Amino acid sequence: MEGTSHLSRVVVVGAGIGGMCAAARLAKMGHSVRIFENSNQFGGKCRTERISGYSFDTGPSLLTLPAVYKDFFLKTGDPLDSVLTLQPVNPSFDYRFADGSAVQFSNLSRLETLKFIELSFGKDSKNDWDRLMKRAEQIWDVSRGPFIESELNSMASLLRTPTLLADLRTIAPWKSLHAIVNQFSNDYRLQYIVDRYATYSGSDPRRAPAALLSIAFVEEAFGAWHVQGGFGQLARAIKNRACELGVLFHFDTEVIEINQNGRKATGVTLEDGTFVAADVVVANADASLIYANLLKTDSPILKRPRKSLKKSNPSLAGFSLLLGLRPDAEAKPLEHHTILFPDNYDAEFNSIFTLSIPATDPTIYICSPKDLTMVEKPGHQAWTVLVNAPRHSTTGSGWDWSEKKFIQEYAQGIITHLETRGIAIRGRLDLLEIRTPADLERETMAPGGTIYGTSSNGASSLFRKARNRSPLPGLFCVGGSSHPGGGLPLVGIGAEIVAKAIGRA
Repeated sequence: MEGTSHLSRVVVVGAGIGGMCAAARLAKMGHSVRIFENSNQFGGKCRTERISGYSFDTGPSLLTLPAVYKDFFLKTGDPLDSVLTLQPVNPSFDYRFADGSAVQFSNLSRLETLKFIELSFGKDSKNDWDRLMKRAEQIWDVSRGPFIESELNSMASLLRTPTLLADLRTIAPWKSLHAIVNQFSNDYRLQYIVDRYATYSGSDPRRAPAALLSIAFVEEAFGAWHVQGGFGQLARAIKNRACELGVLFHFDTEVIEINQNGRKATGVTLEDGTFVAADVVVANADASLIYANLLKTDSPILKRPRKSLKKSNPSLAGFSLLLGLRPDAEAKPLEHHTILFPDNYDAEFNSIFTLSIPATDPTIYICSPKDLTMVEKPGHQAWTVLVNAPRHSTTGSGWDWSEKKFIQEYAQGIITHLETRGIAIRGRLDLLEIRTPADLERETMAPGGTIYGTSSNGASSLFRKARNRSPLPGLFCVGGSSHPGGGLPLVGIGAEIVAKAIGRA
């Protein structure tokens, strides 16, 4: 990568995970780094909220590819194990279906998972899943280098890859994630499980590329992990590491413009009018905000990324319930991650992606950490319940999540769904907090409360994400709406890509 070794002053816009990781890596290289954060919190969407003695992960609740953050901490100072405790989640998921069938996926063991699939669904389904995972592994092997761990420069650069034709046959960009399962199995339950991997990137599985099947392999091969104390501890550890390396944080300080002189980025302007000069600006904000709001110029070099971002689809959002539950000796304990699939998954996707309305029978994701540090009262439990939701909008391009009566009714409807599926809630309820897409938009400046920025709908979606190296020299982008995408592993990889691109001071 082309470095910019003469530079020393770096301004980072936003104290999300990507911004903080990039800042720490750059400070370790010798740069002088300052982070300006609009809110009074760090970590972006990666937060653990403490409410009345209960702790809830309101953003990420699962870490895959822990090597990304092991590398980050090792390259910037003391290793991860010295500042955080990662706990394996086993089983990684408990999948339950509307017809009463269920299966648990074992952490870090395909053999065990296949055994459970055979016991639950039969030998044919076991063999189908084995073949699917072998294909997922092949997709990961050919895509991780050029599409994930490297700067994505252009389609032309990929065309020069010697193994391009063979790689294309493996990745099958002409197939959707939904379609590739049909190639291997007619078990609708395997279809539902794989379809859910599209929602990891806020996407519709009927349009998302088959390459997202690789997530299933990554989850299986590298494990599912919980951060003891909640994922806010990961954000805190990254922030502390950045501070140790000399990064300066400025909270409650909004950046209203990324300045440029017609040739390169020159710094940022704060809300109070203060200009902060910089040799490099790293924007850890939604790409649509960067190009539409922060870059106040009609420069021709910005035409292409602006056009590309306009063509991209926003990711789905999420509607969450934070539940504090009293002990109940008769209630069967849940596993760390429980997924309740609806009778008709397609109907949910139609509601959210086509009609932009909340699903009446949504997939329900329950996170019930077996982490005693997250609950003060003995025997009590803190659950985060999440359902997919359309983005917040008051203009008709989404759903207006500001209507309080509907919000309360929708929350009670989800609890009713849980009760209907045999999970008792109301008799144990000690605390109920609701988080809507409108709340996420307000707290993190994520447009519409979208969880992952832009979706991966369509084979060309990869090239619609903001490049890490913007067309404006001196400006770099990091975070979920930038290459390589959303989720803790990809955001951490993106931060490393940006730091390497900027180079040493």
